[in-house]
Amino acid sequence: MMKEGQVRIPSGCAIAAVIARDGSRMTGEMIADAMKPMHERSNGLGGGFAGYGIYPDYKDFYALHMFFDSRDTRKSCEAFLKEYFEIVHSERIPTRKIPAITDEPMIWRFFVAPLKSMLASLQLDEKEFVARAVMKINTDLAGAYVFSSGKNMGTFKAVGFPEDVAVFYKLDEYEGYSWTAHGRYPTNTPGWWGGAHPFTLLDYSVVHNGEISSYDANRRFIEMFGYKCTLQTDTEVITYILDYLVRVQGLTLKEAANVIAAPFWSTIEREADEEKKKRYAYLRTVFPSLLITGPFSIVLGFSGGLMALNDRLKLRSMVVGEKGSRVFIASEEAAIRTMEPDAENIWAPQGGEAVIIKVKEGAY
Repeated sequence: MMKEGQVRIPSGCAIAAVIARDGSRMTGEMIADAMKPMHERSNGLGGGFAGYGIYPDYKDFYALHMFFDSRDTRKSCEAFLKEYFEIVHSERIPTRKIPAITDEPMIWRFFVAPLKSMLASLQLDEKEFVARAVMKINTDLAGAYVFSSGKNMGTFKAVGFPEDVAVFYKLDEYEGYSWTAHGRYPTNTPGWWGGAHPFTLLDYSVVHNGEISSYDANRRFIEMFGYKCTLQTDTEVITYILDYLVRVQGLTLKEAANVIAAPFWSTIEREADEEKKKRYAYLRTVFPSLLITGPFSIVLGFSGGLMALNDRLKLRSMVVGEKGSRVFIASEEAAIRTMEPDAENIWAPQGGEAVIIKVKEGAY
């Protein structure tokens, strides 16, 4: 007989986010507190955060956050990095020893700049160069894993409840203009440090509540373009899809949302605006394999903004609120009220409706 607490909860997972449109910075304490009322959505097998604007002293360099299983692996990886990058600074990521977080790997960060000679010889732009280097390390270097690779941003994740992960990584000592968070109830993959959310590539980070049924079709398509899905998890493929659509294909965020949570053909037929109708039909026709099916609510973090999006049937909860220059997103209103008791304009986006918030130009 199943006892309470032993039942799998596929609608579990908790997501939260906050962004200051005026670019003002907040410590990671607020986003950590937001996860506490959603504790029961997690099970202690994964928690994590992404912070934007947290490295002002190194804002022009890519911040590689990495897990290593041994000192030798770290040395091998450092040798690889030196072939392709100038390492401006490297160090262990500061952590607190707490009983709730155990068996941690070696956790390092490297602030790097691609070598101009390598960019010239490979004829790649910076972002593509860094993306390829990340893929190579994560597929070819056993015992090493890059879990964050953007500029002036960083991801912090572990096996544990998110509120404990925040204490472990000392997030109260960081300040950023935007934060996202996740508490994981694993669906089809075991809990391990690299498998916790957020999943990232360059400055894109994704936290996700749900389970997508189109994983294999999405993965097969995206791997044709050089992405390596090594973790067998749906959130990883969502991150790569968004990178491909926005960075590689040059779509706007709204257009990317209209690919992954595409309107039904019947909805497109009823669209009165002919230009919109043509655009929706074009996106559905060109990128059919990138339609994501199944229940999801996601928050995409990127430099200067956030995008929140539900699946087109809205099978997962997500609410938005605001107060002053700040916008709050979470699985539950309780989390928003924890961040801002006087939050206003609380509303639930419709299925497939992208909520895009950007920081004022030049403010971050």
